[in-house]
Amino acid sequence: MANQYKRILLKLSGEALLGEQGHGIDGDILNLYANEIKAIHDEGIEVSIVIGGGNIFRGVKGATEGMDRVQGDYMGMLATMINSMALQDAMERKGAQTRLMSAIRMEEIAEPYIRRKAVRHLEKGRIVMFGAGTGNPYFTTDTAASLRAIEIECDVILKGTRVDGIYDSDPEKNPDAKRYSTITGDEVLDKRLDVMDLTAFTLCRENKTPIIVFNMNVPQNLKKVVCSTEDVGTRVVWDEE
Repeated sequence: MANQYKRILLKLSGEALLGEQGHGIDGDILNLYANEIKAIHDEGIEVSIVIGGGNIFRGVKGATEGMDRVQGDYMGMLATMINSMALQDAMERKGAQTRLMSAIRMEEIAEPYIRRKAVRHLEKGRIVMFGAGTGNPYFTTDTAASLRAIEIECDVILKGTRVDGIYDSDPEKNPDAKRYSTITGDEVLDKRLDVMDLTAFTLCRENKTPIIVFNMNVPQNLKKVVCSTEDVGTRVVWDEE
């Protein structure tokens, strides 16, 4: 297997963990993700992960209407920790060595995030998960993923979603929507395509960090993206590449 990347950051959405059940964490999806991640890690790729919390926090959103934004954002950060712990357990049951690092101190369940320690864990062959976002309100997990990827010098951000790439229109609403194989960052901005929030996207643009959007829920897709063996997903590149 010819890998084109040495160190990656995999960004997973919390909503994807819902599966078909509509709430909580689907054990089958969790197991699929653990298998997919371990498969590329076993090939020598250094893997770091950021996962969202939408499957948990959005489930209580109705009860938080009118809540202070900062309070709500901290609740969302805690939701990412629940998902991270669930995925960590699923991977460790398959024999993977992992470390969970949190942007909010909670020593009983995770190490505090320290950049040099994160890099050392990766170099020692551990899968590193970054929980609690950036540790600050008003920032999304997309921004946390971009920030961490740049800090630890990842080769690429792989954004695993339930859609198989970036389209010129919503493929769920328009059956004739066309998928891009490659698209420049400027095109994404000009066409106002929904890839990441603007803060996250700008971080990647300024640091020339490639982004690949793909469907994580299809078995073997992650390995195909890493190996570039097939036309899977959409790669966002920068004009200077």
